[in-house]
Amino acid sequence: MPAKGVEHGAVRTNDVPPQKTIHPTNTVVVIGGGVVGRVTAWRAAQRGLAVTLVEPDPVTEPSTARASSTVAAGMLTPATEAAFGEEELMELGVRSARLYDGFVAELEEASGVDVGHRRTGTLLVAFDRDDLAVLTDLHALQERLGIPTRRLTSRECRRLEPTLAPGVRGGVLAPEDHSVNPRALLLALALAGERAGVREFSGYAEEVTSPGPGGSRLGVRLADGTALPADQVVLAAGCWGERVRVPEPVVPPLRPVKGQLLRARVPSGEPPLVTRTVRGLVRGFPVYLVPRADGEVIVGATQEELGHDTSLTVGGLWQVLRDARELVPGVSELEVVETCVGLRPGSPDNEPLLGPTRVPGLHLAAGHFRHGVLLAPVTGEVMAEALTTGALPPYARRFAASRWTREQTWE
Repeated sequence: MPAKGVEHGAVRTNDVPPQKTIHPTNTVVVIGGGVVGRVTAWRAAQRGLAVTLVEPDPVTEPSTARASSTVAAGMLTPATEAAFGEEELMELGVRSARLYDGFVAELEEASGVDVGHRRTGTLLVAFDRDDLAVLTDLHALQERLGIPTRRLTSRECRRLEPTLAPGVRGGVLAPEDHSVNPRALLLALALAGERAGVREFSGYAEEVTSPGPGGSRLGVRLADGTALPADQVVLAAGCWGERVRVPEPVVPPLRPVKGQLLRARVPSGEPPLVTRTVRGLVRGFPVYLVPRADGEVIVGATQEELGHDTSLTVGGLWQVLRDARELVPGVSELEVVETCVGLRPGSPDNEPLLGPTRVPGLHLAAGHFRHGVLLAPVTGEVMAEALTTGALPPYARRFAASRWTREQTWE
């Protein structure tokens, strides 16, 4: 994971320029149909904007070659995602997690889709003494951030989850962490957006032009030649976003971070393998098991910096299964349903890029890395505010897209 700061010629400004309120503009094109793009489109349409969403892959036919939203495990875990140096990001995650109950209720009512929201908490466990030392430091950080967690002994961990290996050294319980089914969430956002008036085009966006067709402020040109006029454009295409040409170089490199995982299922008639999300460290490697109400268990995931490589590998899946089996031996009895690979969109500082750029009317909603599903409610709130007022809410200004500039061409 790259360190924060100046990288490859990028400059992070210390002070985000003050933002001015602008008169609302009516026509918005959102490029990208993942969770971030769809929550932005839905919330913008609710504000009365005329929204068009551009996405090549139908939401009912998820493509593991492009999307991270359809591959994600759906953990809403600001507590167990906490990392040193990312305190402000975790505060944003906690804010978003606290919005989730109301967000889910509204979304399920608007769409008629159950998104599989589970409030069973997360158990983070350590395999050996070194892993336990890492968890001890992490727990101190969680306490400093005011995130409710509780240290547990090995015996207490196994009392909560009896299928854990006897050798587990201890853990941390995060009772307020929860989870959703990202594929159901994506479908719900698509239906809610459609019912709110979002129009959808199936295709690849190749370029954002300024000025746009018919004298519009901006335009989006698709690969088939279709030109969509827009007052504002939101680039929310994950790690594929930098392939869309824009009038000025305002999109930092969004590096793909490959994740390989398995979707498995408890055999019919058998009790659940785990009753809550179990995350673990095994000799320094992270692993997780996320149960669904229907008996499915998501087991993952690798973190590989290999560019846009989307190949499934024996080594990647073996690593995931090896570490999962060390923590929960019964994982070897699960039935494999699907193997998946997705590309997480990482920004140069691993923090999201939200709101206006220096190109008038062009916004970013990108760089969410591991946190796209967790940050969906707050991202929708932030982007709707930016599209209707031109300004980010004060709590989100640290994550302004305008914080990054390019001094040279990125390789």
